[in-house]
Amino acid sequence: MTPISRYLSRGAVLAALVAGFAGAGRPAFAQALFESEPIQYDAAPVEDRVARLQDRLERGEARLEHASDRGWLDSVLRELDVPASSQALVFSKTSLQLRKISRTRPRALYFNDDTYVGYCQQGDVLELAAIDPQQGLIFYTLDQQPAETPRFVRDKGHCLSCHATARTQGVPGALVRSVFADRDGTPLLGAATFTTDDCSPFSERWGGWYVTGTHGDMRHMGNVTSPDRKAPEEIDREQGANRSDLSPLFDVGHYPTPHSDIVALLVLEHQTQMQNAFTAANYEARHAAWYDGIMNDALDRPDDFQSETTGRRIASASEKIVRGLLFSGEFALTAPIQGTSAFAEEFAARGNRDARGRSLRDFDLDRRLFKYPCSFLIESKQFSALPQSVRDQVDRRLEEILNGRDESGRFAHLSEDDRAALREMIPALRADRPATEAAQSAD
Repeated sequence: MTPISRYLSRGAVLAALVAGFAGAGRPAFAQALFESEPIQYDAAPVEDRVARLQDRLERGEARLEHASDRGWLDSVLRELDVPASSQALVFSKTSLQLRKISRTRPRALYFNDDTYVGYCQQGDVLELAAIDPQQGLIFYTLDQQPAETPRFVRDKGHCLSCHATARTQGVPGALVRSVFADRDGTPLLGAATFTTDDCSPFSERWGGWYVTGTHGDMRHMGNVTSPDRKAPEEIDREQGANRSDLSPLFDVGHYPTPHSDIVALLVLEHQTQMQNAFTAANYEARHAAWYDGIMNDALDRPDDFQSETTGRRIASASEKIVRGLLFSGEFALTAPIQGTSAFAEEFAARGNRDARGRSLRDFDLDRRLFKYPCSFLIESKQFSALPQSVRDQVDRRLEEILNGRDESGRFAHLSEDDRAALREMIPALRADRPATEAAQSAD
């Protein structure tokens, strides 16, 4: 038998692993954990969209153009294929360049399926984050000063103080935060604060954000500030409701578009936490396999032996993915939603379609976010890169749920028509399924 002491040179890491496995169902990844084996978040090479653009710049295959008003922003959006219509404007001082942010100079956020770009007027840097299929969200900055060869600089851990917490499911990730903010945009942290996703009550969303679009008699926290620091939660929701024009509030001409589209915000909320769930499950499964490998070798067990604890951890992480994919617990809209920009049309046009012309990007916006209640991110490279043990568990649960064998009630929102449609669409659209297998599943 190989002495177990050989494998305990990273004693602190192993101890943390054991503690994490003992606490099933809770995030187990302190920063020290995912910076160590087997994740090596800060050292492993990455292939996210920003890293690929940097490679193209260095090889002379791409060139960024600097403008006097917005610096590199417009060129970066173009090269990263991030649509300007995704623009979401936030006036709360809740990010890196908080001194540059106010009600009259909101920070702008742009995104596509795997990349986020943050811009502040007169900001020192562009803030970027992009999904690497294995490592999750990777953070960068780009100096806004003109340069012959602009360079994206990978973050060395500063961003993780906010972007690797319980709000991001314990892993490097993105989030949408809703706060009560004063007239200057300073969050009043003595009041409630919310991390929002598709399950959040409408009434808790977008505090400290600008929101354009109509939403009937539903009320959110956007577009307004707290007039009294002693009673921060007493905001005028009516004043912020159903606003289509932000120009009376600040000079919208400083931005690529005048919108902060409500549909884009809804997608952003879903997307950020869905990606965090993928990253958490990826890390969990890789840690589990690494730990089992150590113990199997030490105890002379077969190399492919999987402990019961590992099975439970993978099942728990996979179940969070399944609930997110199928919009379990999604807030039911009580009034129609309509945005003000081209975001909804452009977003839907990016989608793959099955043989019947259906896409997981088709919107509903009357009762719920999407027409077909399965996340479009099941088609992503990040989902395809999940360890096989996780995808097998997700597949098993999807098959149980969509064929009506799950009686837990968590998926009672799925009608028979929903289930029938998804049984056909998911195999046809997933990138990690061979075409022949997809066709057989559809049959």
